[in-house]
Amino acid sequence: MPNRVFIACSLDGYIADRNGGIDWLNDIPNPDQIDMGYRAFMEHIDALLMGRKTYEKVLSFGIPWPYEKPVFVWSSKLKTVPQELEGKVGLVAGPIAKILSEIHSQGYSQLYVDGGSTIQAFLKKDLIDEIIITRIPVLLGGGIPLFGELSNRMRFSLVKSEVFLGEMVQDTYLRKR
Repeated sequence: MPNRVFIACSLDGYIADRNGGIDWLNDIPNPDQIDMGYRAFMEHIDALLMGRKTYEKVLSFGIPWPYEKPVFVWSSKLKTVPQELEGKVGLVAGPIAKILSEIHSQGYSQLYVDGGSTIQAFLKKDLIDEIIITRIPVLLGGGIPLFGELSNRMRFSLVKSEVFLGEMVQDTYLRKR
């Protein structure tokens, strides 16, 4: 069952700055609002699985809920979602095997895995099949890293590389098994 990642990071591998900020993601003007393959990526996704901090970051944007697909939030702390998100957002807790079983039992098998801690946890269990990383040409010097420590080396194959807006490089990798 494919688990995929679609994420941006700084040149030095951070997905947020030291304060959790992501405003640097908009440093490069995008007047035509090019989505950099996001819509095409979402066509192959059944549902999203994100961590609590990512969910809370999305809520902090103060915009209408941006996802059309079902979203599962992996959290041991959250017990409810706002009423307007009922039916759109579900909460899951426990070990990865349990939450995947719960999500798969609902008919969702093509997952978009999002959020630093969540991505790292899935990588530690070797449960990421595809990673699409868009590198923003900025050095943050610290913050929330995309990758963490792993007990074993993991090999990926580069299957596609694209330049967007003349400055950002997006690479697509598939897990070699």
